[in-house]
Amino acid sequence: MEHVPPPAEELALLDSELVRLDARRAQLLTRRAWLVQVLSTATAPPAAAPGPWPEPRGPVAGAFGPPVAPAPARGVQNVLLVLGGLLLTVAAVAFTLVSWGDMGIGGRSAVLTALTAAGLGAPALLLRRKLSSTAEALAALTSVLMVLDAYALYVAAMPGTDGAGYTGTVAAVLAVLWAAYGLLLDRLRLPLPLAVSAAQLPLVLWTWAAGGGPLWFSGALLVTAALDGVVALRAGRASVRVMACVALCATGGAGLLLALGESLTASGPADALAPGALLLAGAALAVAGARRAAVPFAVAGGVVAGLAAVAAVGGVPAAGLPDGWPVPVYLLCAGLLLFAVRAPLGAGAVRGLGWASGLVAAGAVLVSLPPVTVVAVGPVARLGGLWSGVPRDGARGAVGATDLPWAEMAYAPVVLLIAAAACGAAFRWWEGLPRWAGPVAVPGPAWRGAAGSAAVALGWAGLMVLPAALGLSFAAALAVQLVLVVAAFGVVVGALRSGARGVAWTAGAAGTGGAVGAGLLALATEAATYTAFGLLVAVFVALTVALDRQEGASAEVVRASACAAVACAAVLPAALGASLELAVYETAPLLLAVPAVTVLLGARLKGHPVALPVEVTGAAAGAAAVVAAAGDARFLALVLALCGVLAAGTALRPERRPFAGYLATGLFVLAAWVRLSLSGVSAPEAYTLPVTVPALVVGVLRRRRDPSASSWTAYGAGLSVTLVPSLAAAWADPHWTRPLLLGVAALVITLAGARLRLQALLVLGGVVLGLDALHELTPYVVQVVGALPRWVAPALAGVLLLAVGATYEKRLRDARRVREALGRMR
Repeated sequence: MEHVPPPAEELALLDSELVRLDARRAQLLTRRAWLVQVLSTATAPPAAAPGPWPEPRGPVAGAFGPPVAPAPARGVQNVLLVLGGLLLTVAAVAFTLVSWGDMGIGGRSAVLTALTAAGLGAPALLLRRKLSSTAEALAALTSVLMVLDAYALYVAAMPGTDGAGYTGTVAAVLAVLWAAYGLLLDRLRLPLPLAVSAAQLPLVLWTWAAGGGPLWFSGALLVTAALDGVVALRAGRASVRVMACVALCATGGAGLLLALGESLTASGPADALAPGALLLAGAALAVAGARRAAVPFAVAGGVVAGLAAVAAVGGVPAAGLPDGWPVPVYLLCAGLLLFAVRAPLGAGAVRGLGWASGLVAAGAVLVSLPPVTVVAVGPVARLGGLWSGVPRDGARGAVGATDLPWAEMAYAPVVLLIAAAACGAAFRWWEGLPRWAGPVAVPGPAWRGAAGSAAVALGWAGLMVLPAALGLSFAAALAVQLVLVVAAFGVVVGALRSGARGVAWTAGAAGTGGAVGAGLLALATEAATYTAFGLLVAVFVALTVALDRQEGASAEVVRASACAAVACAAVLPAALGASLELAVYETAPLLLAVPAVTVLLGARLKGHPVALPVEVTGAAAGAAAVVAAAGDARFLALVLALCGVLAAGTALRPERRPFAGYLATGLFVLAAWVRLSLSGVSAPEAYTLPVTVPALVVGVLRRRRDPSASSWTAYGAGLSVTLVPSLAAAWADPHWTRPLLLGVAALVITLAGARLRLQALLVLGGVVLGLDALHELTPYVVQVVGALPRWVAPALAGVLLLAVGATYEKRLRDARRVREALGRMR
């Protein structure tokens, strides 16, 4: 008999259940004893119930759980106090707004006095009894009553007084009263933060009542922010400091933004003096606070001070400049701000000044990038007008940017070049920065590389946009682009020698982009095309040689440079064909000069790492020549034959023989087919069989001498020369004789390949036999499909999928066996 579960497992389950039942029984007995004790001593207070009780293990929960813990007394007290305070506040508001008018002046005074006195005096008594929560609630209620008293006083006694001025006075009085009350009863947490919040309103409201302008509002806000800063630095309670810091950020930020707006919209330097003075005052306040604050707040204060100082100093001269040109002024002021790092302002504040300078510089660079983008992308338009002539509007017309407001954008190269000079100086004299910066922490070496990369990128962008900004001629713009390419690649070599790989990568990217832009610009005229691409070929060749001799250069970069040289060289024969007014297919043989040169270079370089990429790029030029010659069969046959010659020459080298040999054979065969098609030959076998038979004889002799030789090497080319043209002719032949003979021949070849275990014969014969049979059966299949209902085709497809899915694993094994069998063949 078979036990389910096994006896050992069932025994373990029974033991665990008995242990659970014993624990439950002990729990129930304990509860019963406690209940008996309660009933026997009904007149005496019962003892505490035993607990907490352990929860029994198992799926059954106990009938009696541990007693629920009561809610904390403090939480209940706070809830009750909040609800009571809210109800009293609602009642006070309703009384002030509804019942106030029904009472005389005496009654009003009595009610106000009584409520205020009671509300102010009660917290002191409650604090003595250690009822702090109740005292806080009454203090909050009294604060609301004081505001309502001020409103009621305004409505009853001073209805004609200016509202803004009265509110400002009330806010000042309440701030003083709440501050005094909070200092007197220092155990209350609410009055002092309320005093800080109320103190934000008086100066602003008085300025409003006096009809002051934006500058007066800015001054009022900055004075308020100064008072908030004093409170934030000197207050001992955390809640007061937090409230003062929040108020400082709000009022100080608003005041500085108002002054900045007035400075930016000033009509002249004289009108910018007052906003600049306010900005300088704000900067001084920020620095004063930052010197005594913690490091994070000191850095933030330094950033605000630096930005305000740049806006103040730069706003005065910028107000007298045309649109766009204030940007370089602010950039120069940001540079001058760096000289403040040696001032005794504290490390945090000085670091913040450095960040402020960097932010201003980054902003200036960002607003200068739009013209750079236009100049960088504009040359793409040259693709639609090859050799259309010199652009009418010079450099601006060459990039398609004649409608841009260049008078307002001419500042862009100035800003970019100034920023590039600053980054370059930092990169050059990085070791001396610690001595010059003093207590400020100088960034690590990674920042030096970033500075060098930024200098290269900004310098390249500034010089690239310079011809368009100055309105130079097209020739000058192209010359500047080419000089920039040469300079950028020179920086690449120099940076690699000095170990600055980041700078080298940035310069390489800039040089590559400049080369593309110069090449596109050069397509405007014939002379420019020859000059630019000839120079680019020389530059990339020189760069390849220099990088190849440099130890730190990446092999991929060297190969990319060599391939770029070949690509630029391929443009020259195409341009020559256009100069000779040749058709596209007539230009194709000229393009083969590039792969011919690369074949010779490959033979000369041999095992060099750039040999293969150069030959592949040359082969791509040869493929482009084939595509160009496709429009004329005569030139196509010629180009295919010439490509076959080049491939055969490449196959003479042992390391290229396996691939180049097959490629040469295929190209020669294709050239022969094209030539036969061009000659109107309807029976290609008369021309292919004389080639096939000797080729097969040579293959047999090769296999006898070397049995390990592949059947593809021995018979593949010979069979393909006849089978492929015959198959193409059979598909175009309306009669049955040629397909029948081709099918019989393919069947014989297939059977011979299976019998002799020769892969080439089996594959070629089988493929040709299948395609021939498909051609012959296609008309009948079409007739059958047309006669059947439309639902039959999807039904058959579904049945086929089900059959394949049901026997998927078996079919997969069969496919593997077929692949293995083919792999074992020669």
